[in-house]
Amino acid sequence: MQHTRAAAVRDVARHDRAVTVPLADLARDADVRALREVLDPAIQQELLDGLREGRARELVEALDPDDRARLLDEMPAMVAQRLPAGLSPAERAATAALLGYPEGSGGRMMSPEVAHLRASLAAAEALERVRALGRQAETVYALPVTDDERRLLGVVELRDLVLAEPDARIVDLMGPEVHRAAAADDQEYAARLIQEADLVALPVIDGEERLVGIITVDDAMAVLEREASEDIARGAGTEPLDRPYLSSSILFLARSRAIWLLALILAATLTVNVLDAFEGTLAEVVTLALFIPLLIGTGGNAGAQSATTVVRAMAVGEVRFSDLGRVVLREVRVGMMLGAIIAAVGFGSAALFAGTDIATALCLSLFLVVTWATLAGSPLPLPARRAGLDPAVVSAPLITTLVDATGLVIYFLVARAVLGI
Repeated sequence: MQHTRAAAVRDVARHDRAVTVPLADLARDADVRALREVLDPAIQQELLDGLREGRARELVEALDPDDRARLLDEMPAMVAQRLPAGLSPAERAATAALLGYPEGSGGRMMSPEVAHLRASLAAAEALERVRALGRQAETVYALPVTDDERRLLGVVELRDLVLAEPDARIVDLMGPEVHRAAAADDQEYAARLIQEADLVALPVIDGEERLVGIITVDDAMAVLEREASEDIARGAGTEPLDRPYLSSSILFLARSRAIWLLALILAATLTVNVLDAFEGTLAEVVTLALFIPLLIGTGGNAGAQSATTVVRAMAVGEVRFSDLGRVVLREVRVGMMLGAIIAAVGFGSAALFAGTDIATALCLSLFLVVTWATLAGSPLPLPARRAGLDPAVVSAPLITTLVDATGLVIYFLVARAVLGI
């Protein structure tokens, strides 16, 4: 019931939310957990805005440190500075520690509330420790094992601990592999590691190999979902939404797309300049104009396919900057194969419609444009990431605009050569 109500609030527009579900009712302790799990931080902030400051502090105090840090990141600076002052010293210190890590780092998303075991403990002693610490810990299903100086040695699964003999040593129950992430590592790297290694939780260490926190699978999946949403949005030429679609205002949705449309319109002036430069060629053979949409559409789609494929391979760790040469070589060969297929399929129809000469110019142009588009689309995402840019930004929209202009240059130059204009 709590999750159903929270999900309903998530999908209600901002100005209707307080009317649909009374804030006082939503703010009961029983509902806080559901709101925390279902609602985005941006909407949590709006709900807190409608409460008395004292009550808002109580709700913020009830959040886990990692959830609290994400919520404070979404709040205006003045509010984010004022609210922590009312927290208990322990919760304020835990939140400050997380906010001290760089944005987007594993340390920023981890929970410092971790139940860890010393390697020298017996299984029975370890279970007693889990019972004592388990209610405050983020998870007890994966238990980091440390030495006496809190340096990470491994991880013990709760199942193995429960089934072990009471006098079995923790050091003998640890798994064979020790997966870990540094607090300074990128969030997406840590989340991918959890996904690829099929982990319930991932220990986080500092520069001296000491355990400082843990990242759970639910937080990792949230990071991957957010990264995927950003890639999809930017690949389509829009800014990612930081809130659910149905809770976003019409103005907010329009603003997230307008900037990109205006930027792409400016870039599209290259195409206009190319058409102006080859106006004489078009005047002599007007039929060439009929195939312009087909040519630039095919080239743009081929470039977008190439860029999107590389971005996806980068996202799942299959391709790195060191693979740039191999990627370009593969995509050029793919582009030549695609161009040859499209040219061969289209030649007959184009010859019947416009004659053999124009069909030859068109199909040769298609071969070259598709090859060029895949060549242009494949390398850009890798240098973009190396430069600190989101690879999705340089994928479909930018590649399509670039190929539109350069594809026309190829088309008109080939037509001049074939037709003798």
